[in-house]
Amino acid sequence: MLRELSIKNFAIIDDVHIEFDDGLTVLTGETGAGKSIVVQAVNLLLGARADAAMVRTGCSAAELEAFFDIPESCPAADILREHDIDPSEGLIVRRVVSEANRHRISLNGRTVTGQMLQAVTGHLAGISGQHAHQRLLREEHHLVLLDAFCGLDGDRQEASRLYHGLLPLLRERETLLDLQRRQAALSEILEAERNEILEARIQPHEDQFLEGERAVLKHREFLLQSLQESMHELYSREGSVLERLVTLSKTLDKAGRIDPESAAIGRRIEEARILIEDISADVRLRLGGLEMDEGRLEAVEKRLDTLNRLKRKYGGSLDTVRLRLEEVQKELAALEDLDNKRRRIEADIAERRERLIALSRNLSTGRLQGAAKLTERMMQELSELRMGASRFEVRVEPIASTSEDGDMFVVDGKRMRETGWDRVSFWMATNPGEEVKPLARIASGGELSRVVLAIHAIMAQADAVSTIVFDEVDAGIGGRTADVVGRKLHELSKRHQLICITHLPQIARFADRHFHIAKITANDRTITTISPLDAEQRVFEMARMLGGEQMTETTLAHARELLQTA
Repeated sequence: MLRELSIKNFAIIDDVHIEFDDGLTVLTGETGAGKSIVVQAVNLLLGARADAAMVRTGCSAAELEAFFDIPESCPAADILREHDIDPSEGLIVRRVVSEANRHRISLNGRTVTGQMLQAVTGHLAGISGQHAHQRLLREEHHLVLLDAFCGLDGDRQEASRLYHGLLPLLRERETLLDLQRRQAALSEILEAERNEILEARIQPHEDQFLEGERAVLKHREFLLQSLQESMHELYSREGSVLERLVTLSKTLDKAGRIDPESAAIGRRIEEARILIEDISADVRLRLGGLEMDEGRLEAVEKRLDTLNRLKRKYGGSLDTVRLRLEEVQKELAALEDLDNKRRRIEADIAERRERLIALSRNLSTGRLQGAAKLTERMMQELSELRMGASRFEVRVEPIASTSEDGDMFVVDGKRMRETGWDRVSFWMATNPGEEVKPLARIASGGELSRVVLAIHAIMAQADAVSTIVFDEVDAGIGGRTADVVGRKLHELSKRHQLICITHLPQIARFADRHFHIAKITANDRTITTISPLDAEQRVFEMARMLGGEQMTETTLAHARELLQTA
């Protein structure tokens, strides 16, 4: 329930604060005073799209805030708790609309998204205005209303879940069928890839090793010459490095018998001699390795060609070739299991489809029974709203299938959708002797306002929101009809908190609280004020609504009489 509303720097509103209570609250004032701006502000706090143009001229941002009581049983409380927001002491919704189009939303001080705001406030309040009237003209909304009246929302949501769960399964089955149609060709291609990679017997990093070997083989003559010269100088020729080191080692061995330091030098020369012998052995070994088969270079080149071709074909490296082999083996295994997988999916599809058919059948039965009851209730409500000569029908008809629908969602010629196989529509005739026609082709503004109010009255028990804002409930009506509408609003306010903007005293007189909206000019700025009216102020406002600005004793007496008889 909405308890407080604060609006600052919004359109022509400078700074206002309104406190609400249970029952029926009316807001009245001259045309253009800012009544619709209040509704617009509430709409933003319920999640409507913000626009920087809403910010008051000369201000950087508009600030809107509302405080709601949250009943423990309200679905909004569960949503808030899921997001770690405590609803036990109420909910403060705050929205800042920036001139620079940087807008902020918070719930109890925590910044949230517009989607989160709509999810929460959708269970708290609703606005019945031009949008509600237009929505009533759309057939898809008729089905939602009938389901709410019949208590079928849960079944419809389950049908929607089943329907949307079937769609990906059907796509997967079609993919499997397509694969099966192409299974032989695919298997042949995949087996060829697998065999090609397996036959290559690729070793890890083999290409890197072979690249190095090829570089050596291409420069074999140069390497042989260099190694042979090294062997000659180190070991083979007369006066080689090794021979000279042997001579030096012997000389210093003799000197070392006299001088310990010379002995240490001799030992180091002996170490050098041993090292040169080891190096010479390595050179000899390497020379033997280079004197291999002359056809080795050709074999390396051929192997590298094979590896490079596989790398180009399967991703650019031997690792990607290996990964492709794993993928191919998995795909081949999957192809071999296609029949089993298709059978499992088809069993799942059949089971879900049967449940969807059963739900659609239950929905249809419930809607047909509920349509008769809703028709009867609407006729009663419309009669009370001075539309007793009207006829109202709720029609439930199967959606006819077409040749494009296929068999999956067609049952006995009826096409199943996410809401079942019914099409629900409201029909009406406003005058005796006329044939009923779709609501969108019949109702005038005043008639549509009363139809909306009648639906609200009927749906009062099923409607989850505790607060309803009526913006155009008096559109196109007046006189005794307005009085009847006022009484209906007063009756409805026993079950919901109602906030009603009206131009008609016949409606305003039923209010439990009455606010006056006025537009004034101060310091060359236009601002809107909202003031609660006491008993005497209400008399004058009612008189203004009855007879304009020129108050007379007659209009004042009429105003008092209206309030007293309410």
